[in-house]
Amino acid sequence: MSDTSDGPAESTALLTRDTPSPAPPEPEPEPGRRRAGGPLALPLGLIRTARPRQWVKNVLVIAAPAAAGELFTWHAASQLALVFALFTACASAVYLINDARDAEADRAHPVKRHRPVAAGQVPVPVAYAVGAALAVLAPAVAAVLCTPMTSALLTAYVAMQLAYCLSLKHVLVVDLAVVTAGFVMRAMIGGIALGIPLSRWFLITTGFGALFMVSAKRYSEAVQMAGRAGATRALLTEYTTGYLRFVWQLAAGVAVLGYCLWALEGGAAGGALLPWRQLSMVAFTLAVLRYAVFADRGTAGEPEDVVLHDRALACIGLLWLAMYGLAVVNL
Repeated sequence: MSDTSDGPAESTALLTRDTPSPAPPEPEPEPGRRRAGGPLALPLGLIRTARPRQWVKNVLVIAAPAAAGELFTWHAASQLALVFALFTACASAVYLINDARDAEADRAHPVKRHRPVAAGQVPVPVAYAVGAALAVLAPAVAAVLCTPMTSALLTAYVAMQLAYCLSLKHVLVVDLAVVTAGFVMRAMIGGIALGIPLSRWFLITTGFGALFMVSAKRYSEAVQMAGRAGATRALLTEYTTGYLRFVWQLAAGVAVLGYCLWALEGGAAGGALLPWRQLSMVAFTLAVLRYAVFADRGTAGEPEDVVLHDRALACIGLLWLAMYGLAVVNL
């Protein structure tokens, strides 16, 4: 009888016993529990949460001083730099508190779950603490280094934006008004910090221009998410595209009208070669019409991308800026 103790089955069994089986892969930690390594992880996460890409909006703080021709002095430049930093701090405070509040909901979102707070790179208590500190410190610094009105405006901005995050973003029409008011506050604060009176035409043009951009953005989002609006802003399900189109068309018309009335209010400057103030109406109107092309297509969901990536719009904007600058210099 042959011995089969050293046959293939026995050898396989021995190899199986001698060779350790590979360890099963570790399960991926839950999004809210992940921690990025390195000493800079937390500071970088806080900066990302503060939305650096959105800081460009705060350049609007120079709008009123530029309109008044009081931009190029050391006092104006230093005050505007400070106001820019303080407004950026207030906006960042709102982003931090908003992301901390929405952390659980963001973890269930395919894109927002990668935000630093939702991903666990920035702990929720830290986001709340840093946001609250910025919200308190920025107006306090403004009260000491700027004017009480500047501090009051920053406080009002933070309160309004927090109310928006908590409830107002779910209220029809009010959500558009709050976002628009945020842009108007940016445009006002530079003039308030420098004690520059704000003209009615400046406020009308700025306010309705901001409403044009905001409602065009909402319209584009509604068009792009038609049939699946629940995947984006919940309030889009309450608006109709026809209503949002009406709002941005109305706002564009009033903004152009306000600007034209400002331009026609004063005659040509005596020392000017051409009536730059009146001529700037053409460039301003063309810029609005060009932007309206993207709004009508439903591709104005990211206004900064439209402004920066469309060469024709950029050229028209530079032409308007040059004409407007010449009009202000020759006031």
